[in-house]
Amino acid sequence: MRRGFLGVIALLALTVGSATLESARAQDNPPTFFRIGTGGVNGTYYPIGAIIGNAISNPAGSRPCTAGGSCGVPNLIALAVSSNGSVANVEAIARGELDSGFAQADVVHHAYYGTGPFADRSPLTELRVIASLYAERMQLVARRGSGIASIADLAGKRVSLDEPGSGTLLMARGLLEAHGLSESQVVAEYMKPGPAASLMQRGELDAFFIVAGVPTNAVADLIRAEAATLVAVDGPETDALLVARPFLSRTPIPAGTYGADAPEIASIGVGAQWVVAASVPEERVYAICLALWNDATRTLLDGGHLTGRQIRLETALDGVDVPLHPGAERCYAELGVTR
Repeated sequence: MRRGFLGVIALLALTVGSATLESARAQDNPPTFFRIGTGGVNGTYYPIGAIIGNAISNPAGSRPCTAGGSCGVPNLIALAVSSNGSVANVEAIARGELDSGFAQADVVHHAYYGTGPFADRSPLTELRVIASLYAERMQLVARRGSGIASIADLAGKRVSLDEPGSGTLLMARGLLEAHGLSESQVVAEYMKPGPAASLMQRGELDAFFIVAGVPTNAVADLIRAEAATLVAVDGPETDALLVARPFLSRTPIPAGTYGADAPEIASIGVGAQWVVAASVPEERVYAICLALWNDATRTLLDGGHLTGRQIRLETALDGVDVPLHPGAERCYAELGVTR
């Protein structure tokens, strides 16, 4: 019995010693947190950010990748942070409040070069690109029975243009202007798609704009409930806008996106880019970029969200006209991807 008792004591001592050693190692090598600014939880940025954040994370104690565990960056914990969207994200990166974030390609361009809506401030030249992720589409959602069949029909109607700080707001303003409408000619609201969809279901909102990957949950729920329809974004006014803003392109909403029998809807689109602060170490961004494009992440993207299937290595540099982060440059050189 005495030998058994001593054996238990020795086992306990070994266990405690191991735990103490692991604790000491954790203190010597604390995790690195990496914040990804996304958008509202009812849009596309947030769920995609959550998938990518999970894919590139690999906290201490995780099962090895080869054993079905995490294949992310060792000791990295990536966090998807809900935000107001593109403009808010690039501004937060510039202030050091975010390590990285998602933003529309036009917003990234204007922010970096100090043009367009950023013309009255210093260029945000510390922005760097990790990847172009997928095409975002402008969706004009109209309440059934509202009489809205075109952008011109928005005059006098209660319309949400999305929140200040969003790329949607910038594009919505551009579309209104191109069609000869000012914000004062609509009853403008400024809210995220989730609250906008709730108001529409109660008959208290006639239309709202959202730029996002498709399908978008808030839009799908309204269409499924037969509470809303999508309005085509086309015509000569839209053509003129595309000429004035080369970052925009004809990007229709594919047939079948919102129901098996749903037709293709004419629209315009812009690339969603993942941008990062220039101050983030090269090795970290290099490792994050490789983790983004490994096979395990591919499985998570394909199975986690329909938009995730559009995130492809072969289009990772499409539409990128600001500098890549040195870590991303090195990553793509290794993967054989060029602009």
